[in-house]
Amino acid sequence: MSDLFSLAGRTALITGASRGLGWSMAQAMADAGAHVVLNGRYEESLALKVEAIRDTGGSASFSVFDVADEAQAVAAVSEISASTDGLDILVNNAGIVHRSELKDFETADFTRVLNTNLTSCFYLSRAAHQGMVTKGWGRIINTASILSVVGRSTIPAYAAAKAGLMGLTRSLAAELGPHGITCNGIAPGYFATELNEALVKDKEFNAFVCDRTPLGRWGDVRELGGAAVFLASDAASYVNGHLLVVDGGMIETL
Repeated sequence: MSDLFSLAGRTALITGASRGLGWSMAQAMADAGAHVVLNGRYEESLALKVEAIRDTGGSASFSVFDVADEAQAVAAVSEISASTDGLDILVNNAGIVHRSELKDFETADFTRVLNTNLTSCFYLSRAAHQGMVTKGWGRIINTASILSVVGRSTIPAYAAAKAGLMGLTRSLAAELGPHGITCNGIAPGYFATELNEALVKDKEFNAFVCDRTPLGRWGDVRELGGAAVFLASDAASYVNGHLLVVDGGMIETL
């Protein structure tokens, strides 16, 4: 049974992997045997994470690019594919959030969030899938959100991007499935990441999360890695177009 969850011999690119959920998924995939390519915009932080994985016996490298820059992103996928046995797993995880009341929400900020959280997932998937088609095997995993299916005020661009991401996921699942490539989404609930640090410290919001989550707490980033490994592995070979919610039960009780 353990072989079903093995990623030995696989190469995985995880965007936004220098911290938070991306870092957790990269660690878990490296522990499962994959060579993980960590992406971010800053070489110094990525180099430290790669060293940490190697120190525990894992295989890792890094690729510095901004996912919102299409030319950079596509070139990076090509370079990774050429320098390895080809990309097997793509985790579209990089994302940003902009919070503002609607009356003050600038169109430029809306567009910026969509470009990073949604459009980049499209062109990275388009670039990565070609090698997967040749292999007849591939995994595309998109970090969605519980906001893919529910709403929350002051983050319209984030919610729109995450809802759109699941539409993209299902479309790619339908098109790429015949080639042996699955495409699925992970919907994290509220995890205590660097991105959410201010919210964790906000007593009112912290109480909201703990009260509305049946498990009574925020998620720990380490609790997302197993879901990513599952979707990337042969254990999930018949899971396609699915949204795997990892939220402590929150959306089931909203």
